[in-house]
Amino acid sequence: MARLTTLAPRLCALDTRTSRPPPKQADPELLTAEHKAWRLEVLKRAHWRCQWPGCGAQGGRGGVRLYADHIVERRDGGAALDPANGQALCSRHHSLKTARARAERMGL
Repeated sequence: MARLTTLAPRLCALDTRTSRPPPKQADPELLTAEHKAWRLEVLKRAHWRCQWPGCGAQGGRGGVRLYADHIVERRDGGAALDPANGQALCSRHHSLKTARARAERMGL
């Protein structure tokens, strides 16, 4: 009976000890004074609490990290600097909401 042989992998894993990935870079639009003012207004309006139904995690000093999230994402046509298009979300719910929006955009 013939034996099956396997091929050696053609790609090797990247060793991050010797080859560093490029540093993350923020979207320049998110670094503007206008966006920072929008973010602060959204978080103040939410009283520094997560607005996800049933969460209410406290942000600010000693609390969880809060994100000023666009309800309708910018890439989906949402107004970038309209406070009515903003909500405060903790990191857990921001990730969940963003993943759902991305899945919808991809038709999943």
